[in-house]
Amino acid sequence: MKIALIAAAALASMTASAAVAQEAGNPQDLFLQRLNALCGQSFEGKVVSSDAADDDFRNSRLVMQVRDCAAGEVGIPFAVGEDRSRRWVVTRTDAGLRLKHDHRDPQGVIHGYHMYGGDTATAGTAERQEFPVDRESIAQFVAGGAQVSTTNVWAMEVHPDRMFAYELRRPNGRFMRVEFDLTKPLAD
Repeated sequence: MKIALIAAAALASMTASAAVAQEAGNPQDLFLQRLNALCGQSFEGKVVSSDAADDDFRNSRLVMQVRDCAAGEVGIPFAVGEDRSRRWVVTRTDAGLRLKHDHRDPQGVIHGYHMYGGDTATAGTAERQEFPVDRESIAQFVAGGAQVSTTNVWAMEVHPDRMFAYELRRPNGRFMRVEFDLTKPLAD
């Protein structure tokens, strides 16, 4: 009986060590791997923050579709109701990760603010990456009269088999968070 308990404890310890070893490595590479693991799937989400500025999103069906997947880049179209103009693009760079927002009309023509976003300033974690607004985006926002967006910080989270989150926040208190249920992939 004692030997069986010792063997079970040793097996549990090895299993836990293997799980930790699997998660060891660059957190940004692990984050991209987690995104790639979702490739080909779509998920429904909902706004979980309370800012009234997000009522249009809150009152619409929100769907993300993970596609255009490669080791160094993942494209994620994001539909707000019938508006399918949004696509998030997460790219591996020499310095970290980059998030860009690709906005196009149904014919693929660029409209409004386009390819704005930022690069990670820290390593983040395998679960969460933050993207402070970059200089090119600041210039685009200023030129377009959207100075309020010059302090944006976006974040994404991937919690395997549980939840994906997209966030926007500003130092003035603006906060929007959308969470997608990864336990219920949508049928095509």
